[in-house]
Amino acid sequence: MPVVTAPAAPLYDCSDPDTRVEGLTAAAQAVRAGRLVVLPTDTVYGLGCDAFSATAVRSLLAAKHRGPDMPVPVLVGSWSTIDGLVLGVPATARSLIEAFWPGGLSIVLPHAPSLAWDLGSTKGTVMLRMPLHPVALELLRDVGPMAVSSANISGRPPASNAQEALDQLSDKVGVYLDGGPSGAPVASTIVDLTGKAPRILREGEITRAMVSEVIGQDVPLG
Repeated sequence: MPVVTAPAAPLYDCSDPDTRVEGLTAAAQAVRAGRLVVLPTDTVYGLGCDAFSATAVRSLLAAKHRGPDMPVPVLVGSWSTIDGLVLGVPATARSLIEAFWPGGLSIVLPHAPSLAWDLGSTKGTVMLRMPLHPVALELLRDVGPMAVSSANISGRPPASNAQEALDQLSDKVGVYLDGGPSGAPVASTIVDLTGKAPRILREGEITRAMVSEVIGQDVPLG
């Protein structure tokens, strides 16, 4: 009996205006249907889904061979989106957002308790970022907040282009958006604003000195 191989998911070249429109439409439909998509970001390629679909988030973790002990961050398409996602937006967060979004800064805040989502073992918090990539922003502004992790199987290198993501994730993903090679694989800086004082959990593209200058106080690392 011949072996039947499942066809790979479609890959859309977003450098072509027509294919970009087609790809973004297909990606939005996939997200709304609870499926996974691969999208370019300003760091590495991301594997994303509807942030409010627990089933989709479980599929994302399964595709990466990862457990819920490493919660999935959420990407947003505008500054104002976070107002409905968190318990409150302190002045410190507003200042950081105005200074560094879109870009390589992730902010951890207590999430709004009314939200019906399951991003993993978040302990009541959510990590938010607005990526500096036109394709990602267009999709996010269409479908709303997305749970997005790096487009790779855990333990393997993150994908720096759509083909690398396709090679690792294959038909586990509904749509691949090819935005060309990603930028330097520099991780975002993570600032935790859930405690009494801000702290940097990971220093990446945005330096500790830059964060401290915007906040107006020395922000410790760790």
